[in-house]
Amino acid sequence: MSRRNNNQNQNQVKNRAPAPIQISTEQILREAADRQQDHILEPIVKVHDQEEYQAHLADRRKHFEDNIRYRREHVGNWVKYARFEEDNKELERARSIFERALEVEHRSGELWLRYADFELRQEFLNHARNVLDRAVQILPRIDFLWYKYVYVEELVGDIPKCRAVFERWMKWKPHDLPWLAFARFETKHGAPDRAEQVMRQYVNAYPGVTSFCRFAKWAEFEATQIELARTVFERALTELDPEDIQEQGARLFKQFSSFEERQGEYERARVIYQHAISLLHLTPTGDTDQDQEEDLELTKQERQKRKELYDAYIVFEKKHGNKQGIETVITQKQREQYQKRLEANPFDYDGWLEWAAMEQEYEKQCSDTQTTQQRERVRETFERAVSHVPPYPDEKDPWRRYIYVWIYYAVYEELTCQDGDRAAQVYQACLSMIPHDKFTFAKIWIQAAKVHVRLKQVDKARKLLGRAIGTLSKHTPQKTAKIFTEYIALELALGEVDRCRSLYTQYLKVLPAQSSAWTDYATLEQNVGETDRCRALLELAIQQESLDMPEQVWKHYIDFEIAEQEHAKARNLYSRLLEMTGHVKVWISYAQFEANTPDVLEESAADEPLATTGLERARAIMEKAYNQLKQEGLTEERVLLLDSWRVLEKTHGSPASVAKVEERLPRRIKRKRMRRDEQGNEEGWEEYFDYQFPDDIDADAATAKSQARLLEMAAQWKKKQKLEESDDDDSDDDDDDSDDE
Repeated sequence: MSRRNNNQNQNQVKNRAPAPIQISTEQILREAADRQQDHILEPIVKVHDQEEYQAHLADRRKHFEDNIRYRREHVGNWVKYARFEEDNKELERARSIFERALEVEHRSGELWLRYADFELRQEFLNHARNVLDRAVQILPRIDFLWYKYVYVEELVGDIPKCRAVFERWMKWKPHDLPWLAFARFETKHGAPDRAEQVMRQYVNAYPGVTSFCRFAKWAEFEATQIELARTVFERALTELDPEDIQEQGARLFKQFSSFEERQGEYERARVIYQHAISLLHLTPTGDTDQDQEEDLELTKQERQKRKELYDAYIVFEKKHGNKQGIETVITQKQREQYQKRLEANPFDYDGWLEWAAMEQEYEKQCSDTQTTQQRERVRETFERAVSHVPPYPDEKDPWRRYIYVWIYYAVYEELTCQDGDRAAQVYQACLSMIPHDKFTFAKIWIQAAKVHVRLKQVDKARKLLGRAIGTLSKHTPQKTAKIFTEYIALELALGEVDRCRSLYTQYLKVLPAQSSAWTDYATLEQNVGETDRCRALLELAIQQESLDMPEQVWKHYIDFEIAEQEHAKARNLYSRLLEMTGHVKVWISYAQFEANTPDVLEESAADEPLATTGLERARAIMEKAYNQLKQEGLTEERVLLLDSWRVLEKTHGSPASVAKVEERLPRRIKRKRMRRDEQGNEEGWEEYFDYQFPDDIDADAATAKSQARLLEMAAQWKKKQKLEESDDDDSDDDDDDSDDE
């Protein structure tokens, strides 16, 4: 009997489908590396004789060799191995290890550096030189190897050899710092002419703003040759390409002018600043004019440098000159540029705003006596801008930028001029310009009302907002929501709850489908402690058929009942909501609510109280939801429900309950289907992913089994029928034979 069972087990087909959780080799290695201890304390080894010492060395060498064999390209393994041999005075072995490492990874600059440090620690100077010489030949672009080489030569006092190394290095044309290091080396050892020659070679190799600035800085602070520094700056302005000066000239001019200022040459510094402003077309923001921007794309860093240059000029004039005169000249030039630009297109409202911003910036630099005159100039700029009304009153898009000119005008009057009444007049003039019979702008009404509030003219603000509601409700009732929101916020800030209720009532009459209006009204009643009014409002809201976001109202209603500890009413709401929609998120929210709700008592058939936990109710809801979604054939929703169910069990359940849910999780499989176009024509097969649930497999198996049983019974019945027919034929033959006799 056992042999038959074994044969049956061997004949069964194994499940070769991929496991639900795939494990890769990379994941195993990563987990193994993560679980390793960061610091492993090696045991203390006590050696008593030479034999034990040699055994210890052999064991450690085997360990290092295994590490190298495991990760041959890892430089740290080689360095540790060589360090071990060095600590045990096995210098030849250490040197051999380094050579072996270089055969494997000769492009590692760190390895060459460790090799040279080893030779230096053992005072093998020539060996270290040879190592560094080989290193710079193989890796000439790694600077720290050259630095180490020249450091060794300078350390032993071989200045000619050190200079030769520097010269070899410079043939590769490294970046800026090695040139400066070479020049400082020559200066340190009493060869200023050589140092100057090095810096000249540097600017010849890299002719640019950066190299000339470094040369001049070196000449001023390290070589203390003022005339040489001035000559370098002048050469930079004459020898550099004009495009380079346009793109990177801000740094050059700033350092040149600062140099002249440090030397007390204030007139020269002023001329340099003026030349830079004229050449680069600088503005207080660091931008160039429009024509220059079309031909030149400046980087963000260069724009910042130009702004710093202009700021430095302002500081210089504050210390050494008359800044007001220069500001006036520059501002006048900018006015001319804006004048030309806006004459070509008077409806360029961005240009008008930029012009007004420039005038406001200039106002900050004016003295107290000139401030009044400059403010009139700013007002004149705004008045000229708003006088150009968009030529197409039927199109709203051109009016959008035009409206912002009025807003900036009013903000300037209120914040800069501290004239709130004039700002209110500006908003009133703007409202008179807008064709309200065709369109309007809610932001203008709101800003105008806020100005009256800040002026403590609440009645005027209320009248203006009421007028806005009447105007907007005729043409664009959807935009009245902004007005109602601001109006209600104003009344709520004033503590006028009855006015807020009246406004909400009017709000709901105009926009009965606005879900946020219902929820905000209910929140107001909840905050003032009117729970019955809040509940009645929410009950009325969910009965509306044309809500734009009904789920928001239902959620608010349920959250309200939960906050009031009315769990039975919350359950009733969930039940009513599920009658309207069977969305999976509603089921999940219902289950989470039950899981977080305290236990309740239910009566049994024998009138005995039975405790029902929240988790049990949540499981029942999940099971009911799963069956309904399964019946409706919603695959994605079932997957989402099971995932949420698993999270719920992990939070409130036990490992066994989690395992039960995980057993019901589906397997992701790949299928094929015919792809069709909009007309229904076949376009070919396509692959897609589907989910296969374990309970669906069991149901399919049961169906197949019942069908097979039905076919078997049909075959037996057919066979029985044939047997009966054959028996009837035999009996007829016997009767015929008897008659013949």
